[in-house]
Amino acid sequence: MKILQGQIVDIKNKRIFKGEVHVSEGKITNIQEKEHDVNHYILPGFIDAHIHIESSMLVPTEFAKIAVNHGTVATVSDPHEIANVLGIDGVNFMIENGKQTNFKFNFGAPSCVPATSFESAGAVIDSDGIKQLMANPDIKYLAEMMNYPGVLFDDDEVLKKLEWAKHYNKPIDGHAPGVVGDDITKYINAGISTDHECFTYEEGLEKLQKGMKILIREGSAAKNFEALIGLMPEHYKNMMFCSDDKHPDDLIIDHINKLCARAVAKNIDVFKVLQAACINPVEHYNLEVGLLQNGDAADCIIVEDLKDFKVLKTYINGELVSDHGNSKLQTIAFKNLNNFNTSKKEVSDFKVAIKSTSEKINIRVIEALEGQLVTNEVIEEATSDNGNIVSNTINDILKMTVVNRYNDDQPAMAFIKNFGLKRGAIASSVGHDSHNIIAIGVSDEMICKAVNLIIENKGGICAVDVSEEKIVSLPVAGIMSDKDGETIGKSYAELDAMAKQLGSDLNAPYMTLSFMALLVIPSLKLSDKGLFNGKDFKFTDLILPQE
Repeated sequence: MKILQGQIVDIKNKRIFKGEVHVSEGKITNIQEKEHDVNHYILPGFIDAHIHIESSMLVPTEFAKIAVNHGTVATVSDPHEIANVLGIDGVNFMIENGKQTNFKFNFGAPSCVPATSFESAGAVIDSDGIKQLMANPDIKYLAEMMNYPGVLFDDDEVLKKLEWAKHYNKPIDGHAPGVVGDDITKYINAGISTDHECFTYEEGLEKLQKGMKILIREGSAAKNFEALIGLMPEHYKNMMFCSDDKHPDDLIIDHINKLCARAVAKNIDVFKVLQAACINPVEHYNLEVGLLQNGDAADCIIVEDLKDFKVLKTYINGELVSDHGNSKLQTIAFKNLNNFNTSKKEVSDFKVAIKSTSEKINIRVIEALEGQLVTNEVIEEATSDNGNIVSNTINDILKMTVVNRYNDDQPAMAFIKNFGLKRGAIASSVGHDSHNIIAIGVSDEMICKAVNLIIENKGGICAVDVSEEKIVSLPVAGIMSDKDGETIGKSYAELDAMAKQLGSDLNAPYMTLSFMALLVIPSLKLSDKGLFNGKDFKFTDLILPQE
């Protein structure tokens, strides 16, 4: 028998009382009011309601080692990233690795592999694959339906995937950035129950009013806490917190606990905040996670106060998994899987040739936005040199490439603003959603050097300059490390610092870079097949017709 003493936070009944929690064989056997001198608080553990574990660059067991230090006991995890590289084998890898540690991962079936037909992925999961996954009791839901045009236009394969989720009575996650009006009504009526992609208060409010659950997302790149938190006082029963994508250096610092602290700092009732952070994900996704009730699994945390939510201890199934910031979870050995089949490139592969240099040439440029997955399309005058459009560091118009990592194909080329590099190049094989190689640089030579460094390592993120190169290798599917979280977090922080020394003033340049090939988020993106207009959902030309 284990007895936990403290001020017990009863979220559902909105009361706090001094008492004891009795735990035996991983279950709560009794909760009783009792006077004592212990003033810290006992509450259910936090849940990240939508996250891609792969974006932490850690395998599930290593992610868990860090997350428990912040009071996180469970995640609702979409293994979409590894599925785009390795298909169902990748999904099974995540499930089996997650089972090796005392943490409650809840994986979904990735609904969009590949995300679109306008890019090259390493695998395909069709409706038959979704049927296979949905029959698996380890799969808890159908993960985000990013192909919202497929829903709106009644695509047969998309509808079959939705039907299999309904057949197995499992929730369906949404992904509908900016979709409102009659379109969002049809999307919801297809059975889709959540969205984590709302940009504005008004968008979130409409979706809530039409019956959706809205997730407040605060990741390493995409942040909509400030836009949406004002909805919580009235709609807390239908809201949750999530990270979506969180890099390892950020995960070491905080997780859902930080969002709770920020919400309370805005004078939102603490019970409403904790309802979103602890209760709603369990009830919506039917998770096997305890809610601090008699008979529940003893998945609970002890925090210093209900203001900063400093986590003192984390328990999962009654086992102490974190004690004052010291994780008790162990590193687990595993076998690497990968899918990397492209050859090293030549500098000439990154040339953007033009026929005439005597006339003004205008090009479409991707404008990256701080803290957003969306981009703008801007028109800029091209800078050329010897019949080749080149980067212009003065105006911050940099050359960008996406290189197919599954086959030897010609790199796709574009230009981008707001990365700010003045020297060198950065590159990554973490490129949502197909995870081809993305690179941005000040010259063709630097871009080629960065791309080839990624190819040599069969995956990673890197920064290069004339006399320096630094890489964090990601040998697991080309998107995750085989090292522990502390090591990868430190290495990533050093790489992030180098990117900023090269001139980038973005808060998270590599996270932002990883989304510049995400075609399902408007407006202008680049796939390995070409420049893509996310609003019209079709390819577009880099060079505008001359007048």
